[in-house]
Amino acid sequence: MKTDIQLKQDVIAELGWEPSVNAAQIGVEVSGGVVTLAGQVDSYGAKWEAEKAAQRVDGVKALAVELTVNITGFSARTDADIARSIENTLLWTSYLTQNSVKVMVEKGWVTLTGQVEWEYQRRTAENAIRYMLGVTGVSNQISIKPVVSLVAVKSDIEDALKRRATSDAKKISVDVKGTSVTLSGSVHSWSERDTARHSAWNTPGVTSVTDNILVSYY
Repeated sequence: MKTDIQLKQDVIAELGWEPSVNAAQIGVEVSGGVVTLAGQVDSYGAKWEAEKAAQRVDGVKALAVELTVNITGFSARTDADIARSIENTLLWTSYLTQNSVKVMVEKGWVTLTGQVEWEYQRRTAENAIRYMLGVTGVSNQISIKPVVSLVAVKSDIEDALKRRATSDAKKISVDVKGTSVTLSGSVHSWSERDTARHSAWNTPGVTSVTDNILVSYY
């Protein structure tokens, strides 16, 4: 098990290794395996990549993000400009049907609403705008409408976990109520936790996933 000092050094090194992040802008503190990132970055994309970089480090139990996005100079844009750019981008995104996603921008913060049929479409909409100039944050409030019966959803998720050869599949409990899925249990890495969550979201008809899976390094 890593000490907090070792974990801090590893997170700093991972941030420095990530080319899309200016590690000099980010302070790192660790207490009991909980990592806190603080400071100012110049884009929402950089904030996102910093979060992902920290999560990749083995031994991170939890992550607190206190990063603020400070956009100046050439990257600064009006909310109207940002909204028009997003609407044009979503219009040309093949995974989305026209007018399925609505956009609101306030001080650079983008809120997405609307309804789609699949979780990957929700992710596609957010991914399409994450690195746009002027964006300071994204709230993805797009909902998913059920398209098929959820009678077999539990077995679908469990089968998906087995197909992906997740070593901790047997330790994950899947509870289905209506169109909502709750995952619980424990895994040995963030990647296995992500696999379980994605398997649940990728099941047709699922509208919400509660992830109560713990990452244990013991």
